[in-house]
Amino acid sequence: MMYRSCASSPSTESPSRCRVGYSASARQPYYRWLDEPVTAGPLDEAYLANAIHDAHCDDPEFGYRFLAYEVLQGDHPDVSDRLVWRICRDHQWWSVLGKPKRGRASKPGAPSHDDLVRRVFTAEAPNRLWLSDLTEHRTAEGKPYCCAIKDVFSNRIVGGPSTSA
Repeated sequence: MMYRSCASSPSTESPSRCRVGYSASARQPYYRWLDEPVTAGPLDEAYLANAIHDAHCDDPEFGYRFLAYEVLQGDHPDVSDRLVWRICRDHQWWSVLGKPKRGRASKPGAPSHDDLVRRVFTAEAPNRLWLSDLTEHRTAEGKPYCCAIKDVFSNRIVGGPSTSA
C-alpha cells in the first residue's frame, strides 16, 4: 500500500493528527510504514536481484538454474530456484543461448553432400550425368517418398520409383 507523506503536504495539523490519504486505512499501519518505508522482504529481494544480475553479467549463457547455483554459493544460501526464475522472468534476464523457436521454418544450412558436378549442369552425351531428387510428403495415411532421376543431356526423367515407408 502506498501512503502519502504528511511531512510533504502543507498542513497546519500536528503530526499526531495527520490524515491518511486512504479512508479505509488505520493509523497504525501508516506510522509503521512511516518508520520503515521499505520492508525487509523487498529489500532482501533487491539484494538477491543484484546478485543474480552480477552472475548473469559474468556468464550470460547461464539459465536460471545455474544462476541459482551461483547465488547459492555466494551470500544467499537459502534461495530457491523458483524465486530466481521469477526474478529472472520479471527482469527479462534470459540466457543468450535461448530457447528453440517453435513453428518457424528452419534456415537452410551447409550442404550435407559433396558437389560432384561442381555446379556445371551440362552433359556431352546421354547417360553421362544424372541428377536425382528425393522428396518426402506427409499425409494422413503416412509418408510417401518420391524419387526422380533425370538425364541432363536429354532432359528426361529416366527413373523414379515411389515407395511408402
